[in-house]
Amino acid sequence: MKLELVHLADENSQLTLKTRENDRDRDRDRDRDRETEASCHLLGAGQRDCSILWWEQARAIVVVPFFKFLVALCLIMSVMYFVEVMYMGIVVAYVKLFKRKPEKVYKWEAMENDAECGSKSFPMVLVQIPMYNEKEVCEQSIAAACKISWPSNRIIIQVLDDSTDPASKELVRRECERWSREGVNITFEIRDNRNGYKAGALREGMKHSYVKQCDYIAIFDADFQPEPDFLHRTVPFLIHNPKLALVQGRVLSEGEK
Repeated sequence: MKLELVHLADENSQLTLKTRENDRDRDRDRDRDRETEASCHLLGAGQRDCSILWWEQARAIVVVPFFKFLVALCLIMSVMYFVEVMYMGIVVAYVKLFKRKPEKVYKWEAMENDAECGSKSFPMVLVQIPMYNEKEVCEQSIAAACKISWPSNRIIIQVLDDSTDPASKELVRRECERWSREGVNITFEIRDNRNGYKAGALREGMKHSYVKQCDYIAIFDADFQPEPDFLHRTVPFLIHNPKLALVQGRVLSEGEK
């Protein structure tokens, strides 16, 4: 009986030891888990701190200066717009108050024949008419240019034909010959290429020797029909205003003429 009690006591003590060991193992596992969790929390906090620090540095170096530049640019544009509005307002108010018109700004006097010099008192004018397959309007435009009221010995009509259509080219040539027979100083110029197109034709026309004697140049498109007094109304602006380089006329429709 005593022996059995001893065995039971030993078994109970062994169970108690195992239970304690198991408890200690569980405690160690819990402590290890807590340490791991704490280290993870510390790592996450460190990453967040690094991200915040990086963003603050980027904002200070890049973002803030960029937005400051945009603000300064907007201020400059606002000032420029304000100055422009003020300038336009002053100009409009000045025109409204003093009623100054363009024709009063520049000097203009009608041209008259000089008793001593005769037609030589008129400047020499070159009229350039560039054309390209304009058989529908070439006759009207050439005729209108040839009918301009100006001393015949003080004007040269230069027709610059870049037509690729043989029929159009022949029609322009015949029209120029017809007006030449009537005493008009007209020339028919062609070239073997179309370099520069319209501008190239005008530039090529300026290379002819007879152009050197001309004082002014008038350019009409192939579909323009200038009024006979066109030069009398425009050339005086150039004569009496030496700083003026160009006079442009308004194109009128058939109903406005």
